[in-house]
Amino acid sequence: MANSMFDLSGKLALVTGATHGLGMAMAEGLGIAGAKLVITGHSSQEKLDSAVTRLRDRGFNAHGYLFDVTDEPVVADMVGQIEQEQGPIDVLVNNAGIIRRVPLLEMELKDWQQVIDTNLTGVFTMTRPVVRRMIERGAGKVINICSMMSELGRDSVSAYAAAKGGLKMLTRNMATEWARHNIQVNGIGPGYFATSQTAPIRVDGHPFNDFIISRTPAGRWGNPEDLQGTAVFLASDASNFVTGQIVYVDGGILATIGRPSNE
Repeated sequence: MANSMFDLSGKLALVTGATHGLGMAMAEGLGIAGAKLVITGHSSQEKLDSAVTRLRDRGFNAHGYLFDVTDEPVVADMVGQIEQEQGPIDVLVNNAGIIRRVPLLEMELKDWQQVIDTNLTGVFTMTRPVVRRMIERGAGKVINICSMMSELGRDSVSAYAAAKGGLKMLTRNMATEWARHNIQVNGIGPGYFATSQTAPIRVDGHPFNDFIISRTPAGRWGNPEDLQGTAVFLASDASNFVTGQIVYVDGGILATIGRPSNE
């Protein structure tokens, strides 16, 4: 009985930007729970095909579509194509995102705009055509991937933090407008995770590695699989009365000030 609340069998989950890293891990988690998977990518067909192959090799029913989430006409067409070819989208995970680590006074407007467009406006353009169909069916789940930068500032990531802070509030407003249609909209805010992108700084003795481990009450970096349970919960019937929330999966960083005691 308890497990049935988290069962995603018969559901179609679409995860944007899921060719690697945290997006791939969340897609795998949704697949483990029984969902049929659609993943999207933007950089190359080869990379997308490789990701789909990885999912299928694990036994998941997976399909890939290549498009830019910020291109509104293309997004609308692709959502229609996906639903026609694969079935109704029951779960949308807005994971596609980029970061530019440049101090504000040195950042060019085009780079600022690209970060905002991908991380914030892309959620707007991706979600609306999906939710219009969810409203017709009277049910749906939307999960927006926020960040600890939805709450905190840090040197050189101001555009990213501005986008993720905006995404937090967009999530709450989506939840407010669409709850009456039995659509739950929530966010996940990952902390610092062990991915290929962070590998160069996750070595003993690296100042940032030592800082993260000492600053995190759990005493470690997150593993991508640590996001899977939260994603499944927010995608499943177990969260039918949960909406407008941001769940921070961060090992406790946001729960404390300063460095936790080593005692």
